[in-house]
Amino acid sequence: MATFTCRVGGADGSINVRTIEAADETAARSEVTRQGGKLFSIKSDGNGATKGLLAFLSPAKAGSKAKGRGGTVKISEFLVFNQELVALMHAGLPIVSGFDILIERQENARFKAILLDIREQLVSGVALSDAFLSFGDTFPRLYGTSLKAGERSGEVEQVLRRYLSYQKILGTVKRKVTGALVYPMVLIGLSVGLILILLTYVIPKFQEFFAGFEGKLPALTLAVVGTAAFMKAHFIEGTLLAVFLGYAFSRWKKTENGQTIWDGFLLKLPIVGTILHQFALSQFTRSLATLVGAGTPLVPALDISSGAIGNQRIARAVMSVVPKVREGAELWKSLENTGQLTSLAVEMIKVGEATGALEEMLTNVSEFYDEAIEGSLQKLINLIEPVILIVMGGIIATILLSVYLPMFGILSNIKA
Repeated sequence: MATFTCRVGGADGSINVRTIEAADETAARSEVTRQGGKLFSIKSDGNGATKGLLAFLSPAKAGSKAKGRGGTVKISEFLVFNQELVALMHAGLPIVSGFDILIERQENARFKAILLDIREQLVSGVALSDAFLSFGDTFPRLYGTSLKAGERSGEVEQVLRRYLSYQKILGTVKRKVTGALVYPMVLIGLSVGLILILLTYVIPKFQEFFAGFEGKLPALTLAVVGTAAFMKAHFIEGTLLAVFLGYAFSRWKKTENGQTIWDGFLLKLPIVGTILHQFALSQFTRSLATLVGAGTPLVPALDISSGAIGNQRIARAVMSVVPKVREGAELWKSLENTGQLTSLAVEMIKVGEATGALEEMLTNVSEFYDEAIEGSLQKLINLIEPVILIVMGGIIATILLSVYLPMFGILSNIKA
């Protein structure tokens, strides 16, 4: 008896690895068929390997193999790949031939290794969606699930186009948010840098000058000089402490509990919290619309789209809807009970459920949130710029005033 390791597809669409003892490969294949599975690859634990060995990759092995060849898969590269794949599919080129062309053009070593593995899986009979899903978190779950739905409906090309549209819109919203915050962050950075220069370099120079004063220095000057002296004396320790605290915070924030607490704190910030809330709901409704439009059943679509939300606090709230909908509850009612969506958004989803136009209504809701984000961003910019100028200007003016106050006293004594 020989031992064979088989990669088998189940009736529910899952892919599992099974170990089968049989007299030969033919007997092993017959056993898999008898059990109602679909054989994707088979490997003898002896010296030889059968056709499809290169496709025999568990998710962990696939990820480690690709990672070992260097580089990361950027979202921009992934989107370009999909755009080219859609163009080749539209031209009528077979999927494997299309992969051959795209692999040859790929410059990213890691992505190229992954595409080679996927191609070999396709040759061995694995579905395109299962091949991408076998790489775990390397690619978004939304992508693999959309492909699976497209394969069932025979509309893979349309599903890919819908996914590309989703990513482009999401990327546009992210760029707007990032772009709106660039100027305020630069302004804060320059102001903090100027304050540090004044406290660690300029004020200590004046401290030597003030040391020759026989008169008593003003309380403001003493406070600023004392702060500057402390910062200069403990600059290295302070820098190391800041680096350590930053590292500790980043590690804590990567934990599930830490991320949830931090996300909850961000949501409570004025205006900023509103923008993050709106963006999270825009992610959710647009992801759900993409999956529903691709033909994915509502319950798994909810599960996946809730995972696409960047804010963990909101993601948990939306995730609580999944079991309720699975038990037969209405989507709009379950979402309303979370308290996360506006009444208008809930009403639009309610209409979509009642009329069978859920995809269209979810898209309208996401567009509604996108427009709300733009309004909130403009409000934030109008508020934050003068606040930064006033606060930072006040701090700098206080430091400069502490320097000039003793000089005013000297001039008064000279005139007297």
